[in-house]
Amino acid sequence: MPATEATGPARRLSLVQVAAIAGIGAVLHLAQDLFLPVALAILITFALAPLVTRLRRTGLPDLPAVLTAVAVSSVMLAAFVLAVASQLNQLAGTLPTLQSNIIAKIETLQATGSDSALLARITGTLSAVNAEISAATATPDAAPGSAPVQVQIVESSKPAELLQELVLMLVSPVAAVGLVFVLVIFMLLERDELRDRFIRLVGASDLHRTAQVLEEAGSRVSKYLLVQLLVNIIYAVPIGLGLWLIGVPNASLWAMLTLVLRFVPYIGSILSAAFPIFLSFAALPGWAPLAWAIALFVVVELVTSNVVEPWLYGSRTGLSPLAIILSAVIWTWIWGTAGLVLSTPLTVCLVVLGRHIPQFELFDVLFGDRPVLPPEARLYHRLLAADEVEAVEMAEEALDSAALASFHTTTLWPALALAERDLDRGRLTLAQQDRIAETLQSVIATLDVPGPPEGVAPVLCLGGRTRLDDAFAASLAQSLTDAGIPASAAPRRARLPAEEAGLEGRTAVVLCFLDPNPSRVSLMHLRRLAAAAPGARLGVALLQDPATGTTRPEKRDEALTLGATFVALTPKDLPRALSETGGG
Repeated sequence: MPATEATGPARRLSLVQVAAIAGIGAVLHLAQDLFLPVALAILITFALAPLVTRLRRTGLPDLPAVLTAVAVSSVMLAAFVLAVASQLNQLAGTLPTLQSNIIAKIETLQATGSDSALLARITGTLSAVNAEISAATATPDAAPGSAPVQVQIVESSKPAELLQELVLMLVSPVAAVGLVFVLVIFMLLERDELRDRFIRLVGASDLHRTAQVLEEAGSRVSKYLLVQLLVNIIYAVPIGLGLWLIGVPNASLWAMLTLVLRFVPYIGSILSAAFPIFLSFAALPGWAPLAWAIALFVVVELVTSNVVEPWLYGSRTGLSPLAIILSAVIWTWIWGTAGLVLSTPLTVCLVVLGRHIPQFELFDVLFGDRPVLPPEARLYHRLLAADEVEAVEMAEEALDSAALASFHTTTLWPALALAERDLDRGRLTLAQQDRIAETLQSVIATLDVPGPPEGVAPVLCLGGRTRLDDAFAASLAQSLTDAGIPASAAPRRARLPAEEAGLEGRTAVVLCFLDPNPSRVSLMHLRRLAAAAPGARLGVALLQDPATGTTRPEKRDEALTLGATFVALTPKDLPRALSETGGG
């Protein structure tokens, strides 16, 4: 019951957050004409802010620095658009020649034996279209004796009406561009004031954290846009040169479109490759250009994804790969194609908010790339699922960056403490206890730790009461051996003779309990051990942990009264206790 009560409010709060986010998403979708320009202006402001800062450091006042940055970026954008428009105009002149080339190649496929209904249908369709175009462009003389055709004069639209329709068609995009332009200028001019207002609204009581949010969000978004631009340029240049060498028409156009389309996550690369590959098939003779074009995009994509991007993305966006896909889907639903382009930088801002401000933590949990569970909880979950492979992988990853003792202290023993807590609450069945113990002992056995020398190890760790205690004993034996005290482990075996219990030749026997306050019945095993191994020093090892609690002083005294020569309240205390009592 306490656990349920503790988790109930958090669960209700999460549902409220999810409902609020869904409502906000619906509002953003319905009012996209208002919010989309604002979001785009914020993104452009993030991108231009470093340039404005550099201009101000040269001595320019704020207004000239902002106007200069906006003017330079606008001129560069206009030049790019004009270049693309010019290339598109040139491409339009070559389109009529593509149809005959496509028909010829399909007929070649049919002639080589690759006949199919689909190819025949495509050829027939293209031939029919070609015939219609030829008939439409031809002006044959009227046949003799043909009946006159009745002509009806339809009054054409007035020039004023055509102009009005054109203006109405252009007013919406022009107004949106103008709104973005004005918003960018004023956001850059008022960025200090906007920062102060954001701090006041979000976290006036914690100025350091709120300032860190703004700095990290701006840095991540600016760096993402800059690095993405560099990656796209590095990608587009060899694509343009390669297409030019292959002979694809308007190679520079496809290079420029590739540079832009790669800002669109995932599908941008596919779209940028589809058009030039189609042209290599439709506009050039033979099949070699098509093969070369496909090979060009495959090679450049592989090099960019595996060499260039890992090298340039030294500091990641903080998003997991799955989160990038999910955010792209969500923002595309909200704002269409524009939302797809803006999905990554907008989600980066939300993740940064969630990382530093508790009210937005949901975004970091959903989209962030950091583990949402601590290592001990992840390991415990794997042990519950009896997933030995992933549990071993976690242990090996931990050993790559830290020593075995650190893995035991920070991950393994806290995971066992979580299991003991669930056992005390009655949440673990016997089958689950067996799975946890068996999986954990398999993990311990696979760790590359030198075992004790040949012969009987002087220290024996025995499980105290449960199967979880047996696993705890195995981990303690490994920890002692790693610390230079040869030890081995065995499960508790009551009523067995000393030779079968493995007690002969031991200098110390440690009874291991995950429970920091074991029952007197469990501690009574000390007396049986004293009778079975009269020459060995007896000890008790406990696990004090926030999940299991602390040991009561009377429980320690009880263990000493029943025959223990030492009591280690934590695993870290065990090597010292063995050394002080001469058992190590």
